[in-house]
This record gives sequence, structure tokens and C-alpha cells, in this order.
Amino acid sequence: MSLFVTSLNSGSNGNCYYVGSESEAILVDAGISCRETERRMLRLGLSMQNVKAVFISHEHSDHIRGLPVLVKKYKLPVYITGDTMREGRLTLAPDLVRSFCAEEKVQVGSFFIKPFRKFHDACDPHSFTIEHEELRIGVFTDIGTPCEHLVHEFRRCHAAFLETNYDEAMLENGRYPYFLKKRIRGGNGHLSNTQALELFTTHRPAFMSHLFLSHLSQDNNCPSLVQQLFDQHANGTKIIVASRYAETPLFKISA
Repeated sequence: MSLFVTSLNSGSNGNCYYVGSESEAILVDAGISCRETERRMLRLGLSMQNVKAVFISHEHSDHIRGLPVLVKKYKLPVYITGDTMREGRLTLAPDLVRSFCAEEKVQVGSFFIKPFRKFHDACDPHSFTIEHEELRIGVFTDIGTPCEHLVHEFRRCHAAFLETNYDEAMLENGRYPYFLKKRIRGGNGHLSNTQALELFTTHRPAFMSHLFLSHLSQDNNCPSLVQQLFDQHANGTKIIVASRYAETPLFKISA
């Protein structure tokens, strides 16, 4: 029993995460172009024919930019809330649109996807836990504050994409204007390295084999810095920094 997981891209320039078995897969978010999604999956030996659905976390452009073309080309069902679709100004074929509700699991093939609300400055933002048999993968990015739901789901994951958006000192001393710094660290923006590390060290389950550090800021974080920070506390979990420029390798997650 195993799953295959990769970040096709992670950052403010586009987000797309792949979780699949040998024959089925889903995507969470579609923030890079259809063509680039295809290229990156091809390099990893993955087939779009295995993708059965796309789940959308919220309406910001770095999570939906490639969605219309991808859905039209492959006739993929899109799981999205009505508020997110409206605020994202998306025009999708009605027969491909599927709604979901927080805390209610959705079945797609042999996968069960559980959405739950998160703190972020979007109209109806959600994180997701993807279950397949006894394996659970979390996609936890674009989060201002770690809530009880996030802690609960993180404790159940064999692998997770966890936001490590900014280093506090880099943000404070960087070029961003005050209002933007306030937005990022204000509780409905993004998780800092320190916040994410506290979640990891306090609530990491013993069976968590992989952690993907995700949605790093180009200006306010450094891949080597956050890699070193988490490696010191990995305790057997493999730490991977998800790039904003390329796909990660394909990782096999086993129970």
C-alpha cells in the first residue's frame, strides 16, 4: 500500500500538488499553466489520464490560474465552493463543477478527501486531507494561524505539504511596505518558519515519513535556511523544500 506525491509548483507564482496511487490521482490547486503541468508530470513519468479531479483551496490567482484550460482539455471534475468560484471569476462547464462542504468527506475513486476551513484572507478558504486506504496526505498552505482543525489533521498525516512562507527577520527587514508585512503575519496571511516548525515539533505523528516545506516567499525566505532549520528537528521525517520554479521528485509514501 503506497501513494505517490509531488509538488508540481509551490509559491506565489503558482501552486499545484499531486497525490496519486498506481492508477488514480487528484490535483490540489491548478496555479500553473496546463502546458507546464503536463510538462512537469511527464518528466516525472506521470499521466494526466490518471487524474480524476482537481480540488481548489481558494480563489487567489496562484491557485487557479491554469484551471480553465486544464479542465476544458481533460474534462476534469472541479471540486470548488460557490463563493470561491464566484470570487475567482471562473467560467467552467457546469457539468464539471462539484461543490463541497467543510468537514464532509468527498469520494473520488478510491480516494476520500476531507476539506476543512483555514485562516486566510480569501472568501472561503480550505485545506485538504487526502485519504487512501490507511494513508493520509495533508495539503496545508496559505494559512495565517494554525487552528484546532489543522492540528487535528496534521497529527493524522503520513506526509504533508506545510506552509513555511517567511522568516520573521527577513520579512521585518525586507523591502515590503508595512501594510503588506502586516497582512502576511496578521493571522489571516501566511505561516512563518517558526510557526510551522512549532506545529511540526509539537504535533508530528511518529509515522510521518515526509514533510514538504511549501509556499516559500521569494523575498522573505531562503530554501537552505528553512531546510537546515527543519532538518535539525526532523527526527526521522524526510524534509523536502517545494520549489517555486520546478517540480519536486516523486516520493513514494507507505504506511
